[in-house]
Amino acid sequence: MGPLPLQTAERQGLCDLMETLGPAAPTLCEGWANYDMAAHLYVREHDPIASVGIVLPPAERLHAQAIERTKERTPFEVLVRKVRAGPPLWWRPVDGLANVQEMFVHHEDVRRGGGDHTPRPESEIGELEARLWGNLKRAHWMMTRNIKGVRVELRAPGEEPIRAGKGDEVVTIAGRPGELVLYLLGRRAAADVEITGSAQARAALEVADLGL
Repeated sequence: MGPLPLQTAERQGLCDLMETLGPAAPTLCEGWANYDMAAHLYVREHDPIASVGIVLPPAERLHAQAIERTKERTPFEVLVRKVRAGPPLWWRPVDGLANVQEMFVHHEDVRRGGGDHTPRPESEIGELEARLWGNLKRAHWMMTRNIKGVRVELRAPGEEPIRAGKGDEVVTIAGRPGELVLYLLGRRAAADVEITGSAQARAALEVADLGL
């Protein structure tokens, strides 16, 4: 049997960690413990209507309500087993495309929720980070769209920089691909990145609402 697909390996690692830490352990997502995280992952793949609230703020209430209903109906251990089992059949054609980054980010939300923000070794997740860098090449414009008035340069070791935005000033965000993804998806304090640029450029980054 060959190695697991990247998204499946991340899913299994995430579920292992949630089971080890328990339902009340904190995550990087404000207000969410592991129980909320497990419910979110289940709702995202099994409740298409409520999952719209993940990406559309006006529908955010639907997502939050679905999480609470799921927690009321399903014990934590059972919910983690359901998430571990993978997406429903209709999701599977897009599993690799949609879930590598999702599972990585939430795996790190759980890993770093207790305050230790140490990245996993590059030797352990090098293939995964190569995929995340590819995601950044495709989706950087969306992740950086709210950084106004400056050019943004993303730098990762051994890679050509990714550039986005317009302006006379440049802000550079440098780090391993996984750390860049975490930073650009709103996990600023937990991401191991280096920010350089003028005071004006750094200020534009600091006030930007990051994330999808």
